[in-house]
Amino acid sequence: MRVVFGVLGPTVAWDEHGRELALKGPRHRAVLARLIVARRRVVPVSRLVEDLWTEPPAGAVGAVQTFVAALRRALEPDRPPRTPARLLVTEGPGYALRAAPDTVDAWRFETALGTVAGLPAPAALSTLEEALGWWRGPAYAEFAGEGEDWSRAERARLAELRLQAVERRAETLLALGRPADAVPDLDAHLTDHPWREDAWCLLALALYRQHRQGDALAVLRRARTVLTTQLGVDPGPHLRRLQSDILTQSPTLDLPPTQNNEAAAPLTEGRGERRTHPPRPAPSGEAATPPTQGRGERRTHPPRPAPSGEAATPPTQGRGERRTHPSRPAPSGEAPAPLTQGRGERRTHPSRPAPSGEAATPPTQGRGERRSPLFAGGPGNGVAGDDPPVPDATAQLWTRAAESYHRTVAEGARTRLHSTIGLLRNLAVTGGAGLAEARRHRIAAITAAEEFADPELTARVIGAYDVPAIWTRVDDPTAAAHIVAAAERTLRALPAGTRAHDPARCRLLATIALETRGAADAHGGRGPDAAREAEALARRLDDPTLLAFALNGTFMQSFTRAGLAPRRDAIGAELVELAARHGLVTYEVLGHLIRLQARAALGDLAGADRHAKAADHLAERHELPLVGVFTEWYGALRLSATGRPAEAETAYRAAATRLEGAGMPGLEHGLLPLALLCLRLTHDLPTDPDPDPDQDPDPNPDQDPRPDYGPYRPWAEPFTLLAVGRRTEARTALRALPEPPHDLLYEACLALEAEAARRLGDHDALERARDRLRPAAAELAGAGSGLLTLGPVERYLTDRP
Repeated sequence: MRVVFGVLGPTVAWDEHGRELALKGPRHRAVLARLIVARRRVVPVSRLVEDLWTEPPAGAVGAVQTFVAALRRALEPDRPPRTPARLLVTEGPGYALRAAPDTVDAWRFETALGTVAGLPAPAALSTLEEALGWWRGPAYAEFAGEGEDWSRAERARLAELRLQAVERRAETLLALGRPADAVPDLDAHLTDHPWREDAWCLLALALYRQHRQGDALAVLRRARTVLTTQLGVDPGPHLRRLQSDILTQSPTLDLPPTQNNEAAAPLTEGRGERRTHPPRPAPSGEAATPPTQGRGERRTHPPRPAPSGEAATPPTQGRGERRTHPSRPAPSGEAPAPLTQGRGERRTHPSRPAPSGEAATPPTQGRGERRSPLFAGGPGNGVAGDDPPVPDATAQLWTRAAESYHRTVAEGARTRLHSTIGLLRNLAVTGGAGLAEARRHRIAAITAAEEFADPELTARVIGAYDVPAIWTRVDDPTAAAHIVAAAERTLRALPAGTRAHDPARCRLLATIALETRGAADAHGGRGPDAAREAEALARRLDDPTLLAFALNGTFMQSFTRAGLAPRRDAIGAELVELAARHGLVTYEVLGHLIRLQARAALGDLAGADRHAKAADHLAERHELPLVGVFTEWYGALRLSATGRPAEAETAYRAAATRLEGAGMPGLEHGLLPLALLCLRLTHDLPTDPDPDPDQDPDPNPDQDPRPDYGPYRPWAEPFTLLAVGRRTEARTALRALPEPPHDLLYEACLALEAEAARRLGDHDALERARDRLRPAAAELAGAGSGLLTLGPVERYLTDRP
């Protein structure tokens, strides 16, 4: 079987039919990625241990052997037992991945870039765009925020190569007489990398060749400001010479009148094109970095390994995965507003620029279809490879609208920040990649707003991000803490005693309630207090949109103790009625999902079914595919609750695939192992034992590796230790359990604590768990999550053999 590896994004592997292989947990992917970084060289086991753990646990070497054994089974499923591995081989003191040069996307990317310099411009552009389409996100994406020494240099190298490739592609477009196509990606490029002088030159030249001399000069002024204020350096000779040439309208900036017959016809009439400096090949040993797809070069093909002997083609980016920014970089102090789409998703185009003082109109899709702003996008919601191409007029809509916005709204205007947060709000619901980008740029927008020292502006920027939320664990705790701190500062800075600022106060308080979810104790009760204040303000203001936002915060803070499912059911019912009456579709979906959770907790599965059906109906009608993630998980819960554990396990494993790449790590991390543990405990099945990390896994190649329970490991640990006969350690782990987070899985964690105490005969620990769990005696433990259950709570409140 031919295996193709992808590291230009999350680390993945595909078989010869384009199917993604199951690489199990993050440690397995880390081992595979580490071996790919080594480029077929041997990595000693001791080095793998150092790279995988900051403080290696006892038995780490055995754990690495477990990961390798599991990877071998995934990569070579047809290998007969006890025969040597051919791909992930043991050699000397460690392991090596003997992947062919054309089976790793990063290696193929570098090879492709090495061929570009000698190609005619049309062929070079085609090669660049094909290679750039292989990128699915940052290289080694799952390791980008963790600072591992082993991946840092490779990630930085590939990132630099990608930047060079973006500029090389822009140069090629200019050489082909297509300046309009070069502008959007250069804007995106410079928003994130404002120190690259060559890119400033290319952007200014592209604008000049569209008869936009004033915009070109504005770009160069902006470049000078960025370089002098942020880097403390003066512009280089290329920038200075280009500014002089533009001022004098030098004919050297025009494209020579005769072009190669193979060159593509320009899409806009311009002054012609001539590069001010030739394309720079990548430094020796390095490859350039891919830009986003060019306009009209729509590539939305699934992972497709090539026939044997040919370079495989991993997934290419969809047409919509190109970030489109305004034609000029944002003024100093403004936050970038990229429109990066999720994997496989179509580029979004706003229907019109926002008038001054208003947020930009929610973007419409490339096919002219409006997406509702909740749960849109997500995995599997891309454009099929055989879809009809989008007309050029539609493809240029965003560029033209953004240019109009720039001409209408002055640079540095505060309105731009408010418009930016409106765009980010819509970006957040386009899927995994969009959600991650929105989180990152939301912080930048808030920081930029605070620099104006205008609390009213900051309040609008913070409060405008009213994206409905259903899960009670934040995806990025650091960002959440930053947002809460900014909201608190802004609340204190708003003028006191003026009712005119009450809507802003309401939004800030609702934001605090949402961003402190699941952590009331850590914030000294601030979350519940903020939720109560926000709801009271919204009711007094009689604003349905504000009330829906505030009720979302109230829901998030309704986990102060066990047994509050009836209260959440009432919140969901009010949301459904309010949203249906005022056309707030996404909040109506939120209300149905809240009621699904609450009715499941109360054992009313028929009622939960009705709300699941209603949510799915709205999702289908308004194109909200992520809703199906939650209703599919509920379906697995229902199978467990109705005594069908085998079917439930199959359903859970299928549902888990819907979470991959959905941009909700706070929901995804550790959820499947936890659900399977709860399933087995509920039905008195043996829990799957973790492999003993001190045991060599080779004698039993079919043994599963240690499940990654993520944040739920403390509550799973006693059972995994009991499964391998370590009662003393299990008792120690039980007594070390912290208070569970006050969230949708609070009752589930208490039930696990009680069950572990019962099995270990620890009466004191059992009574402590029962005291906290008793208010939920009439509920199904954990079913309030809408995802999993451990059966009736009463089971854990009564003595059993």
